[in-house]
Amino acid sequence: MVRFISFVAAAAYLASTSEAFAPAPSQVRSQRLTSNQNNVQNNIVASSPTLLSDMLTQTELPAKIYLPTDKESAKVLGGIKIGSRKLTVITGASSGLGLNCAVALAKTGRHFIVMAVRDVEKGKQVAQEMGIPENSYVVMKLELGNLQSVKDFVFNLKAFKSARPLDNLICNAAVYKPTDPEPAWTDDGFEQSMGINHFGHFLLTNLLVDDMAKCKDARMCIVGSITGNTNTVGGGLVYPQADLGDLSGFAEGATKPISMADGKPFFGAKAYKDSKVCNMMTVSELHRRYHASTGISFSSMYPGCIADTPLFREKRPWFRKAFPWFMKYVTGGYVGMEEAGVRLAQVVDDAQCAKSDVYWSWNGGAQQVGRWSEDGKPKGAGGSGGEIFENEQSDAVKDRDVAMKMWDLSVQACGMKGSDLPKAAASP
Repeated sequence: MVRFISFVAAAAYLASTSEAFAPAPSQVRSQRLTSNQNNVQNNIVASSPTLLSDMLTQTELPAKIYLPTDKESAKVLGGIKIGSRKLTVITGASSGLGLNCAVALAKTGRHFIVMAVRDVEKGKQVAQEMGIPENSYVVMKLELGNLQSVKDFVFNLKAFKSARPLDNLICNAAVYKPTDPEPAWTDDGFEQSMGINHFGHFLLTNLLVDDMAKCKDARMCIVGSITGNTNTVGGGLVYPQADLGDLSGFAEGATKPISMADGKPFFGAKAYKDSKVCNMMTVSELHRRYHASTGISFSSMYPGCIADTPLFREKRPWFRKAFPWFMKYVTGGYVGMEEAGVRLAQVVDDAQCAKSDVYWSWNGGAQQVGRWSEDGKPKGAGGSGGEIFENEQSDAVKDRDVAMKMWDLSVQACGMKGSDLPKAAASP
């Protein structure tokens, strides 16, 4: 109990410290540099308008994340490489949780991995460095911050695998921008946390439902988070809480200048948590609408606190050093990257995980954070070790009315037409 109280106090302190959410010094320097550049540009306007025009073109015009020239040529004859193994797509597979999941699945010998990544060359390099056998994976371009790139990826995936259906889809990729004072935008005008974490995956899952319906024991998993569940310490006591509100931001199109689902001013840490709520609601809605007619198992999962994940790369240096120590020695909730990858792999590989509409967690070492019923069964997620169990989501995540509204508004925001929606019979 003492350790639990110390955890709550320390967590509250970390969350309430303004420095934790303040821009890193490099960002402040960048702002000053921009100001200095403006002064220089003003001084050279009269003498060199051509030079100024070149500078503006190179440094100030908004850069696209994905250009038509970035479209990857389709790979073919993948069926020969895949063989009798299960075909599994993992988004964000070039680092962190996604990469370690790819390694774990490849080791089983039962899966052929499609590493869906932003940087194809980086994906190839890390796959070799991690020792993934060359005959067990292919790297494909996917930029979730551009909806056309999502469609291009699906086209290339189908060309690669031909008539063979997709067995598993793991939606893992995510961005987290807690220190950004202003929102960054995707090519389609969405705030990046919501655009990449939710809208990109929302379109991807819908485009692949019909294909996966052809496969026996197909599974679709979207990585969730305790930060999106207000019934946990990490989601309920650590400021800010996830809250979609009335979804007024979605109702207004969710595009620039609207940066938050609830229509309120931008808050980077909350934007990430809201996107995770949308991820978990998407799983519930996919299950409700399509499980009965397709047999696909739709699930979410929380692998534990990977305190040294690249997801925290935007945090200040002191936080990146202190947080892993805090989770290891104060809460016991720390999970290493390799173990977390094995856990994510288990959701699509283990026979006991074939159940649909489940939020999977593990009852590891963070016993003071978890909760147990009288029969001794775990009710909260822990750290390293332990067994997998069906965790309970917050009432907000399970709110069916909000989930249905989120779904309908996401369809509109993504501009999805008849051809983008599953043809599988949807439950009312």
